[in-house]
Amino acid sequence: MFDDRSPIYRQIADQIKADVLSGVLDGDEQVMSTNQYAAFYRINPATAAKAFQQLVDEGVLYKKRGIGMFVSPTAREALRDDRRKSFFADVVDPMVAEARAIGIPLDEVVARISGHAKEEGR
Repeated sequence: MFDDRSPIYRQIADQIKADVLSGVLDGDEQVMSTNQYAAFYRINPATAAKAFQQLVDEGVLYKKRGIGMFVSPTAREALRDDRRKSFFADVVDPMVAEARAIGIPLDEVVARISGHAKEEGR
């Protein structure tokens, strides 16, 4: 599951976020404890705890004292909003800049995207 591209705690946090976004984890659903997570993936419990704390700090998870960690009821929508912002900043804005740089009119780009949308509607 883990690779060398980034720290393990970030990969854990990213996987939990992906599970929330995809609906695998729903709002107010309990997640594994840090010890369960560490045992299941054979990692240091401190690494799992760091990932969970990051998710708490970001508002993706919340703690119920003595019970465990749960997905925030607003996590999915907040993560979607963040992803939308990143999509425009990381994909659309550079695409528009590249189109301008190589002389493609933006209405041609929009027409191409609209064509893809029509294909999906079949």
